[in-house]
Amino acid sequence: MYDIRFPNLGIVLKNIKDGFTIFGFEIKFYGVIIALGFVLAFLVISKEAKRTGQSEDTYLDFMLWLIIPAILGARLYYIIFSWDSYFQKGKGFGKTLFDLIDIRSGGLAIYGGVIAGVIVAIVFAKKQKMKFSVLADTVTMGLLIGQIMGRWGNFFNREAFGDYTNSLFAMAIPTDYYVGKGTLTGMINSGIITSEMANHMQVYDGMQWITVHPTFLYESLWNLALLIFILAMTKHKKFHGEFFYFYLFFYGLGRFWIEGLRTDQLKMWVTGFPVSQALALVLMAVALILFALGLH
Repeated sequence: MYDIRFPNLGIVLKNIKDGFTIFGFEIKFYGVIIALGFVLAFLVISKEAKRTGQSEDTYLDFMLWLIIPAILGARLYYIIFSWDSYFQKGKGFGKTLFDLIDIRSGGLAIYGGVIAGVIVAIVFAKKQKMKFSVLADTVTMGLLIGQIMGRWGNFFNREAFGDYTNSLFAMAIPTDYYVGKGTLTGMINSGIITSEMANHMQVYDGMQWITVHPTFLYESLWNLALLIFILAMTKHKKFHGEFFYFYLFFYGLGRFWIEGLRTDQLKMWVTGFPVSQALALVLMAVALILFALGLH
């Protein structure tokens, strides 16, 4: 039930649970990974600040400003575009409130966190009398670290995957996992587990498994490639804001492609178009305009 396979790579990961218990309290790996992501992001940001002659304390203050708004922004974005999942007739106020604040099992949308982070950065930069572009460039590497880490929370939760595939990196998940969590029926009804997956069920260890695109892995690797490229650019930077514009464009490019593979897309209310794909296109256009204008 808790195993995960990459059958075409010959990899079997045994007993991969989504959390652990301390003194009767369940702690989800999703939350632990998000917390570690913030810590590692700060370490990278501090190193970049030191390298560029800035005060590390300034960025410690920024991170303290950022943590709560980023989490709230990521959660609010997810709730807004999953409204019907939370506000259901007859559900009751207590259950609705619990579901709204329960982030241990997932439900954070990175674009919501990025939007909140940009707003915080603009306000913080103005208060500190520093250029937003300098601040944005400095935190971009840390942002990528946080995203690289955060996607592995999706791995432990067996979520944010794509449709059926038999490609080299195909990931297999036993349906018993979702039965045990009481979520299988809902995932089938919502289309997250598709008919294509159902038609290509595999049997391992006497259980049925769905085989999917591990889109969490694709995005994590894409972000790692962006981080490596930006690190390589540090000695060739031409103007402030260059790293941030590069991030907006190329993260948007990768996210547009990867989001198209996912079966749990958040959709725009009127058009039904995947909201993260739409936002990716907008941010790519914004990045190109800002880069062309050379705003710094």
